Amino acid sequence: MCELYSKQDTLALRRKHIGPSCKIFFAADPIKIVRAQRQYMFDEKGEQYLDCINNVAHVGHCHPEVVKAAMKQMELLNTNSRFLHDNIVEYAKRLCATLPEKLSVCYFTNSGSEANDLALRLARQFRGHQDVITLDHAYHGHLTSLIEISPYKFRKGKDLKKEFVHVAPIPDTYRGKYREDHADPTSAYADEVKKIIEEAHKNGRKIAAFIAESMQSCGGQVIPPTGYFQKVAEYVRAAGGVFIADEVQVGFGRVGKHFWSFQMHGEDFVPDIVTMGKPMGNGHPVACVVTTKEIAEAFCSSGMEYFNTYGGNPVSSAVALAVLDVIENEDLQGNATRVGGYLTELLKKQKAKHTLIGDVRGVGLFIGIDLVKDHQRRTPATAEAQHVIYK
Repeated sequence: MCELYSKQDTLALRRKHIGPSCKIFFAADPIKIVRAQRQYMFDEKGEQYLDCINNVAHVGHCHPEVVKAAMKQMELLNTNSRFLHDNIVEYAKRLCATLPEKLSVCYFTNSGSEANDLALRLARQFRGHQDVITLDHAYHGHLTSLIEISPYKFRKGKDLKKEFVHVAPIPDTYRGKYREDHADPTSAYADEVKKIIEEAHKNGRKIAAFIAESMQSCGGQVIPPTGYFQKVAEYVRAAGGVFIADEVQVGFGRVGKHFWSFQMHGEDFVPDIVTMGKPMGNGHPVACVVTTKEIAEAFCSSGMEYFNTYGGNPVSSAVALAVLDVIENEDLQGNATRVGGYLTELLKKQKAKHTLIGDVRGVGLFIGIDLVKDHQRRTPATAEAQHVIYK
C-alpha cells in the first residue's frame, strides 16, 4: 500500500488546507481508503469494506475495461474538445440510441452540476422565460444557479427562496401531502404544479422549466405516482415551459428494467431535456445534456457560442464508451433487477420484524428504507436513521 502520510497526518493536513465545509464520511473516526476494486474498498491496513456509499463507481471501482480505455486514449491524445475527433460523436450516437428519438442533440460537460446549469440556460433561451418550478427537498447540484433551485440546500442556509423559483410538493404517497389512501394522488400532486403556474401568471411571471429527478434521490428515494409526470409536462408545456429530467443519480440502468428512470413512467412520457452525470464515466469527470433539435436551435439563435474546454474530450469519451460496453456486456441492468429484487425482499422481512421500519420502496438498485417513530403519524426517526447509516 502506497501512503504519503500516516492517517493522523493526512487528517491534520486536510483540516489545515481543505475547506471546513468539505465534510468526510464517518468524521468521528474517518476511514482512509487507499485502494478499491469492483464493489470493495480497502483501507491503509488492508481491511476490506463493501462499498454501499458510492453512487459514482457505476460498473465497479477500477473496472479493468474502463481503466484500459482511459490509458489507451491518454497515451494517444487528450485535448480541447473543439478539435474534430471520433470519440465524442461515437459516444453521442450510442447515447442517443438509448433515448427516445426526439432526444438527439448532446452537449458535453464535466459534471452533473454543469449539466443542470446548462439545462437551465437552454430552457430559458427557448422561449425567453425565466421562472423554474422545482420539487421540495430537491437537489440538482452545487453551482449557485442550482443551489437556488435546490430546497434540500437553500433551506439549510440563510438564503431566501428567489422570486423566480417555485417549489411544488414532492409527489410522495408515503409521507407527503397526498398519500396512498387518497382517491387520486397523481392528479392532486399535478394540480399543485398547475396552481403554481396559474399564480405565477397572475403575477406576470413566465415559466421556463419544471425540473425534477425522474425519481427523487436526496429527497428520500421517492417514486412519483403513475401518470404524474405526464400531467405535469402537459401543464408546463402549455405555459411555454420545458420539462427537464435529472438523471444524474438515477440513470444508466440503475433501475434495472429501463436504461433511464424516466422510462418507468411510460412510453408516452418524453422529457424535453435530460441531464446526466455521475455514473456516466464511472468516476471520471464527464456529463451530458441531451435535448431536442428545436431547443438546440433556439439556444444557437442567441448568437452565444457554447464552449466547454474539456467536455467530451477524447479520454472522457473513451471512458464513457467503455462504461456503456460494460453495462451491456455484463448485463448490469439484469443484475440491478435481480439483486435489487433480492435486497428488497430481505428488507421487507426486516420490516416485519422491526417496527422502526415504516416503508421499504424502490426499483432495481434504487432502494429506500423509511424509518419512523410512529407508523400512524409516520414521524421521521431522524436520530435512529443517522445511527443506522453510521453503523
